[in-house]
Amino acid sequence: MLKNKTLKIVDLGFISYNEALAVQESHHAEIVACKSKNRILHKNEQISTLNYLLFCQHPPVYTIGKSGSKAHLLVTETALQLQSVPLYEVNRGGDITYHGPGQLVVYPIVDLENFYTDIHWYLRLLEEAVVALLQNFSIQATTIPGLTGVWVRSASGTSDLDRKICAIGIRVRNWVTMHGLALNVTNDLTPFGQIVPCGLKKPVTSMQQEMQQSIDIQTVQACLRTILTEKFV
Repeated sequence: MLKNKTLKIVDLGFISYNEALAVQESHHAEIVACKSKNRILHKNEQISTLNYLLFCQHPPVYTIGKSGSKAHLLVTETALQLQSVPLYEVNRGGDITYHGPGQLVVYPIVDLENFYTDIHWYLRLLEEAVVALLQNFSIQATTIPGLTGVWVRSASGTSDLDRKICAIGIRVRNWVTMHGLALNVTNDLTPFGQIVPCGLKKPVTSMQQEMQQSIDIQTVQACLRTILTEKFV
């Protein structure tokens, strides 16, 4: 069986978090089922698994990963209900984060056995893709050892003022990935004030805030799609 290194690009548009999660779970189950079937088939009869890159934006929502804590939610759940903002506990890694309009979310549903079976390699690939994207927009971003995600370092060198611009949280089962990254492009950053983002007492930022000018999220999406495709291949 040949390894399938192509990525099917899907633009889900503006979609609720739970609807996008259902799409992720459907594609993930499809890939896992194909892998299970291949185990009982002769090598010449096996079918290559598919890989997906799902792009979308969400209405306002908070999510908590399996290693997260509700203590990092700084308002009551009743207050969120009054704001009509849902809170979901999900099976990705990481702590609490916020999604909202103007934030570019990417969910790779990828069979790592088509590429490289190393979760750390995969996380670094996502981070490197975002860093490369931001360089294209003259934003000098970087990674920080021991912290997942992409950051804009403090000009003063004070680490607690480093600003997070992209959060990453994944799940991998049977070497098939779920969840992914959330890049702040033009989104309102105020809702982050209701949480301890990713469980870290550090500020967040966006491409628009760093550039001090408006930016088209579709242009950013097209650029990130190209970079991710090149890095996977």
